[in-house]
Amino acid sequence: MADRREFKFRCAWALLATGAAIAAAAQDFPAKPVTFFVPFAAGSATDVLARSLGQGVTAETRQNVVVDNRPGASGFIAVQAVAKAAPDGYTVLIATNTTHAANEHLFKKIPYDPVRDFAPVTAIARGGQVMVVNPRVPARTVKEFIALAKRQPGKLTFGSGSSSSRVASELFQQMAGLQLVHVPYKSNPMAVTDLIGGHIDMMITDPVTGLPQVQAGKVRALGVSGPTRMPNAPDLPTISEAGLKGYELTFWFAAYLPAKTPPAIVARMHELIVNATKAPAAQTFFKSTGIEPWTTSPAELAKFQAAESAKWAKVIKAAGIEPE
Repeated sequence: MADRREFKFRCAWALLATGAAIAAAAQDFPAKPVTFFVPFAAGSATDVLARSLGQGVTAETRQNVVVDNRPGASGFIAVQAVAKAAPDGYTVLIATNTTHAANEHLFKKIPYDPVRDFAPVTAIARGGQVMVVNPRVPARTVKEFIALAKRQPGKLTFGSGSSSSRVASELFQQMAGLQLVHVPYKSNPMAVTDLIGGHIDMMITDPVTGLPQVQAGKVRALGVSGPTRMPNAPDLPTISEAGLKGYELTFWFAAYLPAKTPPAIVARMHELIVNATKAPAAQTFFKSTGIEPWTTSPAELAKFQAAESAKWAKVIKAAGIEPE
């Protein structure tokens, strides 16, 4: 009996010692560079946001943040890399609703579990997208584009480089009763390049990718996908205002660590990223894009993600998208 009590005592002591060691390590975290994995190409909204957050984390910790872009396969490549990484806090996924709410409903099988494979850290931001067309498309409003597409069923094309972009356009054509042709891309900047070149006619994309091209006169903006106008483009109506009443679709960003990351490390990364959203680089990003900063606790993010998964399932079904 005495041996059993001693064994239990040693186990309890070991657990306490381990917990104390993790807590101590968290206080000194990070002790080396951190990598932010981005599922989309350089120049995308997720990439620019990740780099701005990285500047804030570096300023606070004096440790470099490396942004590793892994575009393609609807985010699968970057997401898998983080899911398989050591759960030590040094590998962070800057995710979106594409990877953590939409993909599981767009594909019959995905190579990761958006819940079991990750430790939620915090939501980061949310916003609406912008509907843009090639200037040679003879439509200057949403109403005119809908009329044009109805006169030419199956002739006009739309591109997308993320699930947010694709579902926004699919929902648009479903609600407007159109027949458009989808052209997929690895990332939104690649699609915008082809839009500028006239290889596709339309896309609904994040404002980081779309608005600079609008301001440069390379594409024409018709509306925004959110429920309100963008503060940095106040003259641009919502798609609902401009001719498709009731249309609305927004997107979000969030940070995740690999599953089994110690809670103390999750808490420290939460603190660093929340602080980074308030730092100058991120504030410049938010003001220039109209994207809204928005942070949560890890538990709140987990609850929000579950609700978003259910919401995107309904949107995808309403848009008539069959899982691939």
